[in-house]
This record gives sequence, structure tokens and C-alpha cells, in this order.
Amino acid sequence: MKVLHFYKTFSPQAFGGTEMSIRQLCYASKHLDVSNSILSLSPHPTDVIETDAYTAYQAKEHINIASNAISFSVFKKFKELATASDIIHYHFPWPFMDIVHLLSGIKKPTLVTYESDIVRQKLFMPLYRPLMHRFLEDVDHIVATSPNYLKTSKVLQCYQHKTSVIPIGLDKNTYPTPTRAALEKWQQTFQKPFFLFVGVMRHYKGLHILLDAAKNTDLPIVILGSGPVEMVLKEQAKQLQLKHVFFLGVLPEEDKVALLSLCYAIVFPSHLRSEAFGISLLEGAMFGKPLISSEIGTGTSYINIHKETGYVVPPSNPEALRKAMQDLYDNKLLAEQMGKNAEIRYQTLFTADKMASAYYALYQKLINIL
Repeated sequence: MKVLHFYKTFSPQAFGGTEMSIRQLCYASKHLDVSNSILSLSPHPTDVIETDAYTAYQAKEHINIASNAISFSVFKKFKELATASDIIHYHFPWPFMDIVHLLSGIKKPTLVTYESDIVRQKLFMPLYRPLMHRFLEDVDHIVATSPNYLKTSKVLQCYQHKTSVIPIGLDKNTYPTPTRAALEKWQQTFQKPFFLFVGVMRHYKGLHILLDAAKNTDLPIVILGSGPVEMVLKEQAKQLQLKHVFFLGVLPEEDKVALLSLCYAIVFPSHLRSEAFGISLLEGAMFGKPLISSEIGTGTSYINIHKETGYVVPPSNPEALRKAMQDLYDNKLLAEQMGKNAEIRYQTLFTADKMASAYYALYQKLINIL
């Protein structure tokens, strides 16, 4: 079975949640005899990248308007790859993708993984909304990544008749095993139990709320990643004199896994619906860590169940976040049990094999029906 994935970015330039979920799906589905191709855009396209799980192609990105990458040359490549594929798998949102789909006229089975509502670009939505609904009406099937998001998305409510839920899954075996030296280095660096945040520093990640929550505590907090609001956050931490908050920037994957292995708990304060799932929250569950997140009606509260796998607090509420962190820090036995529960939930619902099997069954159904 030949599957073409289409999304605006993919590695080696991009390592966001959607790119990671595509990569995990490709590696897990190769065991099901699925041949995956990935087409994306880049300002500086690379040569074709071939792995044992996928072949990645890049077209030139000519313009980027409001995070909407546009290419004048991708139409030809898309049509060529789509013609050679059995099914086309889109990853939403990307408005230019809708145009490519509608203008290319490819008559192949199609599905779209609905990663997120468009939350921030409110000025453009009145212009984009008719195109978006034309695209979603035209594709054969839609996949939501959690029942929570399907329930709370006004857009998805219009398409319940052709929408199913397939959660994002991860394969722990695709993560590197940290060396003893790496583990010892970070153990010596952070000798007290610490909370860990992993992710790109974007406006919706709620890290400013986490820094406010850290006031008047001595809870060690480690922040791994970088991003657009990094300097603003560092200035906020400086103003608040948060000596127990550590910004590590971007580190190699081995160091990330070492920190995931060593941390006391994962803190994930995303406060807006732009955080549709929370893969780094799922990584914490995979490593058996208790979780703290906010209730925003998305997949974060499908991964993290309040008082079972961790705590779910109201969004944009530093006092509630501070209390959850302190309560967890003061009760080691509770934290250990929540971490075990989180790992069991990961193994039950969120493995890459489960995700790949569900998509494979859907691929087959669409090919056979259409």
C-alpha cells in the first residue's frame, strides 16, 4: 500500500508535534507493508531523503503569509506523487494544502488528520472559512487525535458523520538510550527532584504562567527547548528572581531522554486550544512520570486524567498550578503511583503500533469503498 503524506514542514528542518507524529506513523506502519512518501515545503529544499520507513520530498517554499507556506512548484510534484499513491493523507491545518488538493483534481481516496483548529489567525478566518469547509467536505474521511478535541471543536462538529478518533502514538524504541555518562552529568547538575517542561517556546505553551507559579517557591523547574518567546520568558524569570528555574535551550535527543528519565514530573501549562494534543506530555507518560496540565478541552486531558495520572488545573491560573506542583512534590508515593498510572495509560492507548494499526484499517476501508 502506497501512502502520500502532505504537510507544510518536515525534517530535517522541522521537529514539531505534527512532524513527529508523521514520523512515528511511518516507522510503525512499515511493518504493515505500507510504503510512505512525505511531501513538504522548505525555503531551502534538500535532496530526496530515503529511510527504511519513508521517502521525503521537498518543494521550494516561495512565500509564507501568517504561517501559511506557499509554493508555486509543488503542484507538479504533488500530482506526480499522488498519481503513484493508493491514498493521500493530509495533515491539517495548512490553508495552501486545501488549494493544492482542490486544484489538482486527483481522484484517489483521501483522509485528513485534523491536528488543530486555527486559533490565532482570527483576522484571516472569514476569508479562509469557505475554502476550509470546501476542503473538509471534499475529503473522504477526517481523523481527530482525541475524543476531547472532536467534542469541543466547532469545525469538527460539522463533520461528525465522517470523523473518527485515532490518538497519536509513540514508540519508545525509536528514542535513544542515554549513556551512563549523560545520566550522571544531569544527576550532578540537578541534584534535587525537578519538574521538566519540554517543547517549543510559543505563546500558547503557557510558560509565563509557569514562571508566575514558580514565585514564592523553591521548586526546581527545568525548561528544555527554545522558540519565539524565549527572551521574553528569560526576562520575566530575571525580574521575578527565579534562581530555581533553568533554561537549557535545545539539546541533543539523548540529553532530552536523560532528563525525561530523571525528572520528578512533567509540567505542561499550555493554556490555549492551539495545544491540540501535547506530544511531550505523552512522552512524560511513556517514561512513567506524573503529569500536570491545564484543562483546555483538547487531547492534553485525554492523556492526563485528573487525580489518576496527575493533576489537571484551570488554564491561566498560576495559583492552581503552584498548588498542584507543591502537592505533588510533597507526596512522593502519590507521584510514583500517578507516574505508574500514566505509563499504563500510554501502553493501553498511545503506542505507535496502535496508531499505525488503526490508520492501516482506515486506509484499507477507504481504498475498498472508493
